[in-house]
Amino acid sequence: MTNIHLVLHDVSYALPDGRVLFSGLNEQFDTRPTGLVGRNGVGKTLLARILAGLLPPTSGHCRRSGSAHYLAQQVVHPDDATVATLAGVKHTLDALARIESGSTAVEDFDAVGDDWDLPSRLHLALEQSGLSHLDADTPASVLSGGEAMRVSLAGAMLSNADFLILDEPSNHLDRPNRQALIEQLQRWPRGLIVVSHDRQLLDAMQRIVELSSLGLQSYGGNYTFYAEARAHERQNAQETLAERKRERQREVRAMRKQVERQERRQARGYRQGKEANQAKVLLDGQKERSEASSGALRRQQSARLDQLNQDVKEAAQQVEKEAPIALHDLPVAQPAKRRVAELDGVELPFVAPATRSISLILSGQQRLGVIGPNGCGKSTLLRVMAGRVAPLAGVCEVTSRCAYLDQQLENLDPQVTVLEQLRSANSTATEADLRMRLAQLGLDARKIATPSGSLSGGERLKAALACLLYADMPPPLLLLDEPNNHLDLPSAQALETMLCSYRGALVVVSHDDVFLGNLDLTGRLLATEQGWSLAPL
Repeated sequence: MTNIHLVLHDVSYALPDGRVLFSGLNEQFDTRPTGLVGRNGVGKTLLARILAGLLPPTSGHCRRSGSAHYLAQQVVHPDDATVATLAGVKHTLDALARIESGSTAVEDFDAVGDDWDLPSRLHLALEQSGLSHLDADTPASVLSGGEAMRVSLAGAMLSNADFLILDEPSNHLDRPNRQALIEQLQRWPRGLIVVSHDRQLLDAMQRIVELSSLGLQSYGGNYTFYAEARAHERQNAQETLAERKRERQREVRAMRKQVERQERRQARGYRQGKEANQAKVLLDGQKERSEASSGALRRQQSARLDQLNQDVKEAAQQVEKEAPIALHDLPVAQPAKRRVAELDGVELPFVAPATRSISLILSGQQRLGVIGPNGCGKSTLLRVMAGRVAPLAGVCEVTSRCAYLDQQLENLDPQVTVLEQLRSANSTATEADLRMRLAQLGLDARKIATPSGSLSGGERLKAALACLLYADMPPPLLLLDEPNNHLDLPSAQALETMLCSYRGALVVVSHDDVFLGNLDLTGRLLATEQGWSLAPL
């Protein structure tokens, strides 16, 4: 299709509680690969769903020239889901199977359409994604988070949509697969919108569109260009605001002096008239002229002050309101040599033979980054240490309380408000203190009073972290699985700062080299073809 485009015209969206998330958005998306960026909670996912036609705007409209395929940031599936389900092709494959068994139903033929070669195309897509060991009937439950995302991405590529709209597609992907994703998207011939905080992925885009409190702003370049241009714009906006305020102060002082001079002239003229024994009618006339002159000056100054205040207001509207993000340090102190966990000959379930067996001793202030390809058992290792999954063999003994953050945020009930869940986790702190801590994470009073399931991915992650880290008794052992997924840059930096000051034991899974490099790790636990290897730093 020629002239592929998506057009937003005066689009607004209000949440069920009436709060307007964004308004008056106007933008056109063409075949240029575009990154959609913005702070957590600003509404990127909702806007992506509007662009895909999955969510109607509260006002305005979105016009599409063709079909759109949307990939959500969280790969959620029913218990009986298969690879075909994740790839979005199960309905078509089931119709094909019924036709092969003799079905002549019109709805089956309609479901297949022109996709008679879909089984071979799915096999090829899985093979190209490094998933040749999977087939359409493989249960989704045996896949790692990275494998599930790769299957979903393969399905997106099979869709042949005119527009791909991908929400955080690099989450859970290991380094080689992140690079493979970038190369795959660079070959995509039609429209592409990627919602992401992944700077490497965004640097492969040709355009960046930022959603902020100021609306939508387009930048013709990759993320590096955008970051430099945006920093320059912020500095200019702040300098303009400061200059408008200084200008108002100068003119207000000048107005005050002007009024004082006029009052002195009037007083002097009236006094001289009385001393010259002028008639009362002349003095009254002089007084009336003075009052008229004073009134005219007041009106003139009031109009000018209104203009100055408007100039300051307009300049302030160009300065994006960005509250700083902060995480409180955890008051945990324990002997460095104290043993907090021991794995002796543990056999991990659902893991390939190379990394199925592990023995490990974790001491009081040891800080490990767990690194390896998708499907090697990193998440399973943490689930075994957290007591969520039993090992096939061996002994896993954890002698300290631990806080476990999994990729699906299972510790967070989507039906319950964030404040209620944090109060359940911490019964000693005052509600005011808990509200303050959540506000410092960017979760305001409205957000913490709504069910956590209605929050954005980044906001849910912050809420889950708060419920774990701000519990009554801070945990001496943290098990974190991809804790910076979905976080914007300021939030990720705040998490890095807090974890650096944490004096307990830490085991963190991540594919983000920059993030791991900022955590002051004592070692890296590597999953290799020869098994697990602990490399001190």
